[in-house]
Parts: sequence; C-alpha cells; structure tokens
Amino acid sequence: MTSPVPTVWILGDQLRRDRGALATFEPGECRVLLIESETKISSKRWHVQRLHLVLSAMAHFAAELRTAGFEVDHRRAASFDAGVSAHVDEFDVDEVIAMEPMSWDARALFARLDVRSIGNDQFSCSYTEFASWAEDRKSFKLEDFYRWQRTRLGVLMNDDGTPAGGAWNFDHDNREPPPKDGRSWPSITEFELDEIDRDVLDRLPDTWGVEPRGLWPVTRSQALTRLEEFASSALVPFGPYEDAMLTGEWKLAHSVLSSSLNLGLLDPIEVIERVVEEWTAGRAPINSVEGFVRQVIGWREYVWGVYWLWMPDYRGHNALDADQAVPPVFLGEAETDMACVRDVIGKVEHNGFAHHIERLMVLGNLALTHGVDPWAMTEWMWANFVDGAEWVMLPNVLGMALHADGGMMATKPYASGGAYINKMSNHCKGCAFDPKKRVGETACPFTTLYWDFLARNEAAFRGNHRMGQQLAGMRRLKDLDAVRERAVDVRARLSSGDL
Repeated sequence: MTSPVPTVWILGDQLRRDRGALATFEPGECRVLLIESETKISSKRWHVQRLHLVLSAMAHFAAELRTAGFEVDHRRAASFDAGVSAHVDEFDVDEVIAMEPMSWDARALFARLDVRSIGNDQFSCSYTEFASWAEDRKSFKLEDFYRWQRTRLGVLMNDDGTPAGGAWNFDHDNREPPPKDGRSWPSITEFELDEIDRDVLDRLPDTWGVEPRGLWPVTRSQALTRLEEFASSALVPFGPYEDAMLTGEWKLAHSVLSSSLNLGLLDPIEVIERVVEEWTAGRAPINSVEGFVRQVIGWREYVWGVYWLWMPDYRGHNALDADQAVPPVFLGEAETDMACVRDVIGKVEHNGFAHHIERLMVLGNLALTHGVDPWAMTEWMWANFVDGAEWVMLPNVLGMALHADGGMMATKPYASGGAYINKMSNHCKGCAFDPKKRVGETACPFTTLYWDFLARNEAAFRGNHRMGQQLAGMRRLKDLDAVRERAVDVRARLSSGDL
C-alpha cells in the first residue's frame, strides 16, 4: 500500500524543525527519516567528541520530534543509499524530500536516490546568491562580500547607509596579545550527559581523544544557553583578544558557537541579532561586536560560498606540490618539545577544538612550512574538530592555511616564524626552542621552517608582489644554507615524531 505521507529526510547537520523541508509540515503530515551511515562513521578516525556530537544531536532531535508527535524512523544502515532504500521499501514511500545538503557529494547522492530537495536556508546568503554576487568580479575579496552582506542585511548600519561606529572594520583594536595579569576568562555551562548521550558513547567505534563532558550543545535549548552566555559574559573581551593564545586556556573569550551553527541548532541571523543587541544597549563595544559579526556573516558565509563556487575541482588543488604526511604529533602518536604545538594539540585532544588563530598560525603554519599534503591535512582537521565539515575545512585549510589553491583564497601564504607566536602567546616562555634563532639545536622549528619554506617555493612566489619583502629578506640571509640544512633535520624529525 502506498504511504499516505511523504518522507522528510533530515541530515545530521540540519537539525531544526523550522528550517528546510520539515518547516512546511505538521505532525501527521509527513514521516521523518534520520540515517546513521556505517560507511560515513568508519570513513575516518574521528575525534570522539566530534562523532559523539553529531550522533547525539541527531538522536536528541529524533526524540524531540517524536515528543512533538512526528513519526520518526531513525535508523543505522550500511550507507545512506542503503538507509533510504530500506526506508522506502519498508514504508512504501512515494516521495522523499530533503533540504539541500551541505556537501558536494551529498548533492550527487540526492540525484542518485531521486530525492526532491528544497533550498538550504541555514545561511544568510545562499550559494546561488553568492555566485551571482561574484559573477562579474575579477576578484571577490572577503571585505567586499562582508560590506555587501552588512548593507543588504541591515546589520550594524546607520540609516544613511554608513557603517555603525564610523568604520567597517575595527581589526586594529582586536589584535591585543594575551594579557599578563592572570585574569580569569568567562566560563561556560558543561551540559550533563543524559541517557541518549551515554547510549551513543556505548556504540561508538574506535575513536581518538578525551570523551565528551558536555562542552558541546546537542540540542537547540543547549545551543541557546551557550549563545546567551557568550553575549552576556564573553562578548566584551572577545574582540581585543580574539587572536591571542594562552597555554592551558582553551577558549579565552571565544563564543564556541561554531558547532551549533554548523549543525543547524542556531541560525546565523539570530546569533548576530543577539550580539548586536548588546552593542545597541551599550553593554558591548563596537570592536567586539563588529569582529564577531564579521566572523559569522562575513567569513563563515564567504567560505560557504566559495566552497560551492569552486567545487568539485577545488579539493584537488595542491599548488605548492606539498606531499608530507600529517605529523605523528598531530595524530596523538608522538610528543613534542614545541610548547605551542604541544598546548594546541592538547586542547584538540581534550576538547575537539582550538580557536581560529591556533588553527591557522600554529597547526596550519607548521603544516604549511613543513609541506603537509593539503587533502590529508583537510581530512585530519575535518575528523578532529567538533565544527568540522568539508565545506568548512576545504577553504580554511586548503586555501587559507596551506595556500594550496595558489592564492584563490588568500593573496599570500599565512607563513610565519616563531616571532608571531611569541608576540601573540605566552607559549615561548620556557619553551625548549628560541623563536629568535633559525639555526642550531635550540632554534625554533617555526623560524627555521619559515625561511626554508620561502627558499623552497621562491619560484612560485616570485611574481607575488605581496611576497617581495619576505623574499628579499630571505635572500639577504648570510646563513641561508645553514638554515636549509637545519630545516632538513627539522622536517625529518617532524615526520618521525621526534621533535
């Protein structure tokens, strides 16, 4: 007998009743399908908190829908294909409807399974709107996109069309090094694990990292709590210290909302409206509010747009011919004397998270100057960060961090020696390596590899006007041969896990 209602398939990163296909149905008008794919689950060695977060959030959402009166089929299957096919056969379904997926491969899956998709409304700018904005531009810089977003959405804008606070960008106020006063940072709720959480943990495959302790929201209610905590207690110090790094302090004043946004538990517009409310009420400075707004409707949605604009060819880019494996220290298979790397990897191990500067200027910087294969690094970060997804990690890792796209995302590589880390963190104090040294056993690996990276890739950067000063500095080094000899040893020891 034909099913009297259609099936709405909810993917694990679309967990909102009022979004996508589900928004148009009331209980009894559709059947809801959620699938845990064994193929997907076994595709990587996931961080335990990353895998638990997705599966627990799905299970909590299924329970919420059942409580609301929906018929829900939440099943484990060998693959998404097998899960949809089994569901259709069991319930004799005529039509499967779903929100457009968040990945290129899933879009092909929808076509293969004859799933009718409707527009993805979890972003303030759809990828088709982004493509239209970018269409006639020779270049489409983040700054231009961000100003367009602010203007069309009316965010932090005066009535006369000028930006609130008199400027579009307050980055100059948001680059403070970590304070030396030993201050405490805003705390966040650790949500108590419930029966659903424990059931998910009991059936996880081999994973890596410290088991969850309730850091990451798995329900919309928890995500709203986290949003309120950030807006009311962490927003003010967020701006000045958003680029700072501190040993043992895993989040400082960062919002840690990215996983909730990426799962659909929060909407980007509601997030920035709540934050802007603090500025309007005079409780938060413009630099902190603007800096956060830039991250959410600027950078995050820019990344979403370029992912769809450049796929599927983008995932194969490797402009610098990088071919090294992900270092064993990143995999939890080796220790390191590099204080900054040890601290950041420890944060990843314990929390499945490190903030954006730790990702870019510690992990990404080391992978770039060492020459790690860009796809291998992308997959590693995808598997180990709670906010990981291909659309997030490809542009951020392959483009921004590893310059593997040759400058499509960033006009120059984000490579630096130990001086930047020394300025923006307290890691170098007491470290076995000296950020000012580039040769010798105590030379900072970042400093050694920075100059070697420039020398190895001089031909690739010669035509880049933004690299002229750096290359000129490299050519003036009287000890460049010794630096490069030291770099051979550093790279070998990184690869063997003995640094």
